[in-house]
Amino acid sequence: MTQTQDALRTRTFGWSDPAEHASMLGRRSGLELLQAMAGGEIPPPPVMHLIGAAGITATEGSVTIELDPQEFHYNPLGTVHGGVISTLLDTAAACSVHSTLPAGVGYTSMDLNVKFLRAVTVDSGRLTCTGAVLQRGRRTALAEARLVDGAGRLVAHATSSCMIFEIPTP
Repeated sequence: MTQTQDALRTRTFGWSDPAEHASMLGRRSGLELLQAMAGGEIPPPPVMHLIGAAGITATEGSVTIELDPQEFHYNPLGTVHGGVISTLLDTAAACSVHSTLPAGVGYTSMDLNVKFLRAVTVDSGRLTCTGAVLQRGRRTALAEARLVDGAGRLVAHATSSCMIFEIPTP
């Protein structure tokens, strides 16, 4: 084995069945679903386990996600990968839209425009990503998300457009 292989770190994680969340879309409003996740009544979606999210809070029109940066988030330059940061921003913005939707109505992100403002490392402290709905119509919504480090410094910002649609009933 090479020295790099000897020093390889490992990580093990599990996730909940994504069908559990999908089955609730027609029975709970977006806010009810997000608050049930935040309160531990239902497990978070698999992506939250994948990135190691530390928590979520939701009010109507706004969702906040927290994450403690870890080495497994790093890119080859030794900073948190932009894809991890983008995932936080996309999740907070889109879930903010979800928090405004009644039962039986879904959404999907149509775009994500991200601005990276400063490097993030494990020394950045807990990241807090807060999304907010800027405008919501019948078919589309515009949301933003702001990512701050443990010192409250803005490290990234995003805007996202979401398409809103009725979920077909079985």
